[in-house]
Amino acid sequence: MTASDIVYEGNALDHFLYRDGHLFAEDVPVAEIAAAVGTPFYVYSTATLTRHFTLFDEALEGMPHLVCFAMKSLSNQAVLKTLAAAGAGMDVVSGGEYFRAKAAGVAGDKIVFSGVGKSADEMRMALTGGIRQFNVESEPEMEMLSAVAVELGVTAPITIRVNPDVDAKTHAKIATGKSENKFGIPISRARAVYKMAAALPNLKIVGIDVHIGSQLTDLAPFEAAYLKVADLVETLRTDGHEIVRLDLGGGLGIPYTRSNAVPPLPVDYGKMIKRTLGHLGCEIEIEPGRLISGNAGLMVSKVIYVKEGEDRQFLIIDGAMNDLIRPAMYDAHHDIVPVVEPAVGHEPAKYDIVGPVCESGDTFAKGRDLPQLAAGDLVAFRSAGAYGAVMSSEYNSRPLIPEVLVNGDQFAVIRARPTYEEMIARDTMPEWL
Repeated sequence: MTASDIVYEGNALDHFLYRDGHLFAEDVPVAEIAAAVGTPFYVYSTATLTRHFTLFDEALEGMPHLVCFAMKSLSNQAVLKTLAAAGAGMDVVSGGEYFRAKAAGVAGDKIVFSGVGKSADEMRMALTGGIRQFNVESEPEMEMLSAVAVELGVTAPITIRVNPDVDAKTHAKIATGKSENKFGIPISRARAVYKMAAALPNLKIVGIDVHIGSQLTDLAPFEAAYLKVADLVETLRTDGHEIVRLDLGGGLGIPYTRSNAVPPLPVDYGKMIKRTLGHLGCEIEIEPGRLISGNAGLMVSKVIYVKEGEDRQFLIIDGAMNDLIRPAMYDAHHDIVPVVEPAVGHEPAKYDIVGPVCESGDTFAKGRDLPQLAAGDLVAFRSAGAYGAVMSSEYNSRPLIPEVLVNGDQFAVIRARPTYEEMIARDTMPEWL
């Protein structure tokens, strides 16, 4: 039986399973990849990426829609090309992400440009290269975009991001829909801002944008925000604005631990969208990132030492906070599993799992129960495909770790580990040295 023969249910699905006591990525043993590329590394499953995209696409069936992958979660060219081939558009938040999307072959009319601080150069890049719309976040940005569009002699399609003042009930650092957050304009000022947009040259209003946060595990905040948007559509149409498109952002959460409750499924999310907004006749855009890429990736690392502390054991691994910063930054949980499946009835041990970076914050988990492990053993961090590689750095002059893509029984390195020489070659000496 191959990975493609297995039936998956829910949004916890992935294609990383044990077979005969060994962890596989689709049809490739994870240990085989480790032997070929060294540790630590990221590995992504093509089957999981495309299946998750399809879940969202099918959830909106019957409505005009476009599922735009939020590139900020994972932006490797091979991943983008995989999703684009499945039919995905792209949600970008920088000129660099726009450039990546175009380089992966994504057409401009399938790229949405979000973000609170778009520069004039980024606007020019998108207006000359092609863009579906700008999700405008403020009046000054709107004025800048109008000026750039006039300069180029083109029309810029826009939605305006409204802040509905809805509590997403998620981590404070990834909540975006409350009045104190930096995103969007207060929904109470929407009519005035849309009137201003209509008066500016070379802008074309196409719709409304809203996004309230990330890693939501309940549909209620979404529904509260979308009901406010539905009312706003009617108001703006009464004011004479053509509202044909609703960009609803992303944010649907994933289960980072397999023992907790499963967040809402894309199909239920789609039903809620149809119930709250379906009567308006608008094209729907959604921008999932984490739910498409999160469970599609592992970070694999090797145990360097098992160290006895005063009152605990430390599992020191070769992966570090610069490779996966989510636990240090967000106190995020990742299930950590051995690559060799433990025997039935094994005696677990309790470990603090830490990396080699010279920071106490370089801690992935405390008091975590795992099978007894030794130096050289491999462990895998589950649900590491989103906000893992894209947030990594070369802190402590540690090279960025490889990214690997699996497709059935094949795997390929899609970002190589740089050498030390390649790392320092980016530095340049001033003349006086």
